[in-house]
Amino acid sequence: MRRTSAGLSLLLSILVSWQAWALNPGLGTPPSRVDRQTPYATANGFSDAVHQGDYALAAHYLYLDYLPASSQKEQGARLARQLKFVLDHKLPSTALASLSKEPEGDPENPRFDQIGIIPVEEMSYPLRLTRVSLPEGGKVWVFAEATVKSIEPLYQRYGPVLLGEELPAVLFERTVLGLEPWQWLALVLTVAGAGVLSVLLERLSLWVLLRVVHWTRLGWAVALVSSGRGPLKLLYFALLTALGAELALLPPKAGNIVRHIDTTLSIIAVAWFILRFLRATAQYVHESVAQDAQDAGRMRGLRTQLSVMRSVFEAATYLIAAALLLMQFETVRNVGVSLLASAGLAGIVIGLAAQKPVASLLAGIQISFTQPIRIGDAVIVENEFGWVEEITLTYVVVKVWDERRLVIPISQFLDKPFQNWSRGGQSMLGVVRVLVDFSTDLDLLRAELKRILETEAKALWDGRVSTLVVEDVLDRTLQVRVVVSGSLGVLFDLRAVVREQLMKYLRARPHWLPTTRTEARAAITVPPKSEPKDDDAKDDTEAASDSPLGPTRP
Repeated sequence: MRRTSAGLSLLLSILVSWQAWALNPGLGTPPSRVDRQTPYATANGFSDAVHQGDYALAAHYLYLDYLPASSQKEQGARLARQLKFVLDHKLPSTALASLSKEPEGDPENPRFDQIGIIPVEEMSYPLRLTRVSLPEGGKVWVFAEATVKSIEPLYQRYGPVLLGEELPAVLFERTVLGLEPWQWLALVLTVAGAGVLSVLLERLSLWVLLRVVHWTRLGWAVALVSSGRGPLKLLYFALLTALGAELALLPPKAGNIVRHIDTTLSIIAVAWFILRFLRATAQYVHESVAQDAQDAGRMRGLRTQLSVMRSVFEAATYLIAAALLLMQFETVRNVGVSLLASAGLAGIVIGLAAQKPVASLLAGIQISFTQPIRIGDAVIVENEFGWVEEITLTYVVVKVWDERRLVIPISQFLDKPFQNWSRGGQSMLGVVRVLVDFSTDLDLLRAELKRILETEAKALWDGRVSTLVVEDVLDRTLQVRVVVSGSLGVLFDLRAVVREQLMKYLRARPHWLPTTRTEARAAITVPPKSEPKDDDAKDDTEAASDSPLGPTRP
């Protein structure tokens, strides 16, 4: 009786363990590197295998007992490949990380662990891992039978659209750097096609937009459309490559790389367009005002404002574009957040270091509005005379009269005094000083000055001011000051011509030139006074002193 009971128990044990012993018998014994002890290990082992192109290995993570053993190897590899596309493109990247790392699975539901639910039209397919027993007494986690049976409809809905199993098998059996050969082919065709189509689309778009602009007759819109030449091509290229990468169903890592590249190109295209648009707009506004403006000073002021404001917006564009480029990368973003969270002392140091650049930026903005200097102004700064050639947010370039360039911090024009010869207008007074003799006829000299201004200096003198006065009387000469008026650009030449012609006039009259005189005078001796001895002598002396001939000797 006991032997019969033991036999029945052994037979029942064999029958119960038959399903576990027969788990995927057509695949053979799984390699030792196959880890199916936990739901997390099974899901990640499957993901690593399919992304390495080892679909035969990935089949060991599927429940294939509903298939004939003879077809499990071929069908398992095919189903593993199809499930790869479904998991990559319909589940978030964090789905596998949420699975249980315990051999017992989820304590609330130890029968299975669910990855997610994928809808197809009106139906929903749950993706689950289930735990099955092995003959040696262990248990492993594999993709459930219902999940494996749902791979076919999921792949038909979310698998490759343009390229796939219609191609030769060699193009999707193995992977190179995580991509199947047909995906590499799709990427090459995408890049080549995007390059050609982006050029054609840019030309077509610009042609249509220019037609619309010509109908509206808006000159500013022409500058807007022209600014898109180049950036629009880059933007089209980024959009087309992103579309091609989507159709190629790239795995997450490759897809993230392509998305980062496309986002980078899009940011660069937009920033490039903004920079070109700012320059075109500034030029258009300047040319439009120049046609109607009569005041040259106002034109220089407008040019200065446009230059500085364009620099401000360009700097902001570069800063925002750089920030957007860096924010794409999780590592950089996390480092930035950590630094901001724990940068007590570092924040103070950075603030102090950024104080001067920020002050220069604000000084540039202030100068653009208050305009103590403008592009084209004649200034004297650091004892150098020149013209303001360029104004940026941090420095000013002054073109010195001898073609040198003086680069000065922009804050200096707010902190230190300087001479701006262009603030009051385009005309100034110039002084010429000449030393002449006391005997010089000043009226003739004034007449000569008038002749010089009306003949040799006619092209330089503006006709406003011409004076000649005696400025000072020195011990041996007269100092004559000549004041003439002229524009800033020729005032120095006007003074030189007047000085040269006056000296030529004086050389023709050498007696008007300063001379050194030496005079000799006879010495006058005064006789000593004597005391009168009596009153008679005193009277005689007084009478003699009253005589017109002076005192006489007896």
